[in-house]
Amino acid sequence: MKVVIAPDSFGGTLGPRAAASAIADGWRRARPDDELTTVPLSDGGEGLLDALAGPDDTWLTTEACGPMGHPLDTGLLLRGDGTAVIETALVCGLALVAPERRDPLQATTYGVGELLDAARDAGCTRLLVGLGGSATVDGGAGALTGLGFRLRVADGSGLKVGGRDLHRVRAAGHGWARDDWDEVEVVLLADVSTVLADAARRFGPQKGATPEAVALLERGLAAWADVAERDLAGGSALRGLPGSGAAGGLGFGLAAGIGGRLVPGAAAVADLADLDGALAGADLVVTGEGRLDATTAEGKVVTEVLARASGAAVAVCAVVGQVAPDAAVDDLSDLEAAAPQGPGDDVEAEVAAAAARLAGRLA
Repeated sequence: MKVVIAPDSFGGTLGPRAAASAIADGWRRARPDDELTTVPLSDGGEGLLDALAGPDDTWLTTEACGPMGHPLDTGLLLRGDGTAVIETALVCGLALVAPERRDPLQATTYGVGELLDAARDAGCTRLLVGLGGSATVDGGAGALTGLGFRLRVADGSGLKVGGRDLHRVRAAGHGWARDDWDEVEVVLLADVSTVLADAARRFGPQKGATPEAVALLERGLAAWADVAERDLAGGSALRGLPGSGAAGGLGFGLAAGIGGRLVPGAAAVADLADLDGALAGADLVVTGEGRLDATTAEGKVVTEVLARASGAAVAVCAVVGQVAPDAAVDDLSDLEAAAPQGPGDDVEAEVAAAAARLAGRLA
């Protein structure tokens, strides 16, 4: 039997390649004669670079501003075709901030702007930006500031980074930012379809926002949308675009400031990884993610795999870390949870064991 193994990362424990390898190892224990093809995937969030890195690609290391304003060593992927890939989670990701320090009123996407400039300095004219997994709700204002855009409050002084003062923004201009962004293709890989107006309420609490902070962030994003659409986007209404609320509005900010084009991240990565080619002639596809829940249906990898496999008339089963009560599993032919009570000390072994149990049921 020909089996395609195409998982996302397992939230904070295994990248997509390690997840695919663990599933393959477990599968072979139960069905050693099956032909396995691994296709690591991502929705644009954590694990994007891991999923896309190829033998001809290089890692460009640089220092950038982290989510809470402190410098960190990070980088981006330079692909063999001259495309740069930036993973927001690696520069302003939620995983970079200790739970007790998470605060979207302070967290900034400034470092994303620095990585965009680094990609331009490397000569890249096509940039892929994964938007998932951020600690921020600053509408991308921080990223534009990092690029050299000038955001001002009523008295003409500069707007502080973070979401706390975003409601005070009154004007935006290109400042010392490069003026040739229209010559660059910027593709924004959104892991959700959330629009800007819903970003604070949807993502603020999980990033450390209190109800009072969520209200302030909603007010700030609305003010920022008015200014950015007027001053940077030529009056274009961008706040209602699907994915404009991704990464706390980073999708909106980069669309308004540098003409970024929002696309569903899981679909874009599946195309880049040639998932359709791998599915041709396959008998089964095994996908997976860290937690199967209600958000899985909102543009995540498992849903994308299901859609493409359906078109190719290939059955889909899944190995996941946990299954939430609100998860929709009707379209899966089978499902196995690796760690229903939460991951242990050896996540790879847990995932491999789950894959072996799943494969064993087919014997």
